[in-house]
Amino acid sequence: MTDFTVPLIALTFLAAGIVKGVTGMGLPTLAMGVLGALLSPLTAASLLIVPSMITNLWQLLAGPRIGALARRLWPMMAASMAGTLIAAPLLAGGNGGATTPVLGATLIAYALYTLLAPPFRVSPVQERWLSPLVGLVTGLIAGGTGVFVIPAVPWLQALGLEKDELVQALGMSFTTSTIALALGLASRQVWQVDQLALSVLAVVPALIGMGAGQILRRAVSPAAFRRGFLIMLALLGGEMLLRGMA
Repeated sequence: MTDFTVPLIALTFLAAGIVKGVTGMGLPTLAMGVLGALLSPLTAASLLIVPSMITNLWQLLAGPRIGALARRLWPMMAASMAGTLIAAPLLAGGNGGATTPVLGATLIAYALYTLLAPPFRVSPVQERWLSPLVGLVTGLIAGGTGVFVIPAVPWLQALGLEKDELVQALGMSFTTSTIALALGLASRQVWQVDQLALSVLAVVPALIGMGAGQILRRAVSPAAFRRGFLIMLALLGGEMLLRGMA
């Protein structure tokens, strides 16, 4: 690492924290996009472990309705963890990158459709039987690619949650997936921990940025939040598409 690497890492996590604080997601993608140009992929991924886990937990615990959301979403979360553990060997073996551009294109298409078309909603009957299936598919994709957003993010948005509830539900989904992925990778002995100290230090700017982003989120209207959320999904999909084609 050069003398400028550590300040750049701090600025990267500060910016990624702001994005996550506003929209509830995006920290790993933004951080990996920048850090991938500075460090090896394994080192960048190791730096993400602690900040991602801490910010996801904060996002989960800081929301207004953790108990109600847990009771409503636990079938999805349990299935997601199971799917992640099942598919984690694919990522550990380096076989998960091929699907990244497909996932990115899917995310872009969903975000653009939702921006231009009337929002769709899921009925309680549909939610009961589809929620575990969505969780399982999300877990299988997360375990194979390290990407937690498809189809969990579009599904959670379709449940009609308020903006703070949606952000908290995203934190719940990302936390359970991250824990399962860490367990899956650790069981395969591919989780790099030699950058643990720097990863812990990266938590500070990430939390500062996330706090600032949460203040910004409270200042915007629900309609503006929805537009920003969907634009962030499209940008996230674009980054995945370009990264997968590189």
